[in-house]
Amino acid sequence: MDSLLSLRVFAAVAEARSFVAAADRLGLSAAMTSKHVQHVEARVGARLLNRTSRRVSLTEAGADYLATIRNLLDGLEAAEARLADLHVEPRGTLKMSLPVWFSATGFTRLLANYRARHPNVHFDIDVSGRQVNLVEDAYDLALRVSPTLDEGLIAKRLMEISFYLVAAPSLLDRIGRPGKVDELNGMPLLAYTPVSTDGRMRLWRGPQTPEVRMTPVIQSANEALLFQAALEGMGVVIMPHPVAGAHLRSGALERLLPDQVGPEVTLSAIYPNRSFLPAKTRSFLDFLAGPEGLSSDPGFA
Repeated sequence: MDSLLSLRVFAAVAEARSFVAAADRLGLSAAMTSKHVQHVEARVGARLLNRTSRRVSLTEAGADYLATIRNLLDGLEAAEARLADLHVEPRGTLKMSLPVWFSATGFTRLLANYRARHPNVHFDIDVSGRQVNLVEDAYDLALRVSPTLDEGLIAKRLMEISFYLVAAPSLLDRIGRPGKVDELNGMPLLAYTPVSTDGRMRLWRGPQTPEVRMTPVIQSANEALLFQAALEGMGVVIMPHPVAGAHLRSGALERLLPDQVGPEVTLSAIYPNRSFLPAKTRSFLDFLAGPEGLSSDPGFA
């Protein structure tokens, strides 16, 4: 049995905490994946993984062994990449997680432009809104606006995302257009539940920013649903500018209190901490951050 491959299989299982996920990532059967791990344990004479019907975890010896071989494997992969030419054509499935609101932007234009250059890359994209575990769920990267990172992840800053308070003109014709912050109190709100469920929030920056209390008419963690409800005139909603921009320009939506400085967050690409990234991941990150990436798209600019 190939001992080097066995080491790579053990590392993949340990980091994904799943034989099935590691097998899928490596293109092996679950049975062969298990045999490779057993081969490593036989060589070192110690149990490296705890196995139950629900999960896999490292033993103390396994954690020490993984820490030792991880640097060796990373160094070997980096050396192989240099010898094979760093500009090798990207290929394979790029698995990534996106915020729900990305489905309402022109992000697919960027995917099409990238794939026109690299036709051997295919996409597996999750826009469910759940907070995926990149390592355990075998994701190559995620685009997030979250300021916190799980251990073992790296964040590459892509751009700043501004959030606007918007509503349909038909709604504002009925209930009026607020001229100052306190006039938002009592207005119908399409509430994004991770931010507010009872309608109370501070919408703008600064220590003197007053809290407003609006009246939720829909509560949901799905931004796409809330956005469609806003277009139907059901309430006021907070939306990122890549989603709201085109509808503001067309007049389908109006921005409330545009002179106020709204919330702004950093959109980052999150990926596992590795000294070597597959060509598909590295090239896509470079594309997003490059002159033809997010900054060039009219919706994101």
